[in-house]
Amino acid sequence: MEEKLICTPIAHIRSAFPEKFGIPRQSGLADVPAEIVFEPDYRTAQAFEGLDEYSHIWLLWEFSEVSKRQEEWRPMVRPPRLGGNTRVGVFATRSPFRPNPIGLSCVRLDGIQWGEEGPVLQVVGADLLDGTPILDIKPYLPYVDSHPEAEGSFAERRKEERLTVEFPQKWREKVSEEQYRILCQLLEQNPRPSYQKDPDRIYGMRYADLEVKFTVDDDGVHVCGVCSGVGLCEK
Repeated sequence: MEEKLICTPIAHIRSAFPEKFGIPRQSGLADVPAEIVFEPDYRTAQAFEGLDEYSHIWLLWEFSEVSKRQEEWRPMVRPPRLGGNTRVGVFATRSPFRPNPIGLSCVRLDGIQWGEEGPVLQVVGADLLDGTPILDIKPYLPYVDSHPEAEGSFAERRKEERLTVEFPQKWREKVSEEQYRILCQLLEQNPRPSYQKDPDRIYGMRYADLEVKFTVDDDGVHVCGVCSGVGLCEK
């Protein structure tokens, strides 16, 4: 019997990532702050009682950009971690092109603020595009969710070392200390696709109201421009 499950978003995330490029490949890799704003039907105070006793939470969310493009799911995908050329089964990856485009992220819960928007969760470590629909929230339980002995397959074997980031003072002066710290965390993970190796290619990464230009070579990441405001860097 064919069954359909309809999920209604309970919230949306407010993050500093207006574009996909530059978002950490997994949650928790950078101390990126974000907010979870709930839909009016889910702002009931009782639903949040006890949540502040947890340090971390799981977010179940929709790969909304995939849904908009109505991409069909793929039984085999090419993970960026393997260079974009090797195929593996979709269920052995976290590819967005799935039978159901659902994502899973573990983030740190820094607090709950109440105001005109109801309860707003302050979280750290999210890897979500700004505006991503949140389908559900569950507490992270260390005694069952943590498995130090677990095997990570190719994702663990091909784990990349963090790169050195060269951030010249003239560009560093254009960002705050917090932005500088977070941008370095993002850049040291080498956000460019793993199959791109041109050391002269200039990449542009959006973060909040900034656009950061950089190159990558064997010596690390080299920031070569920081722009802010309307229009950002000239194309």
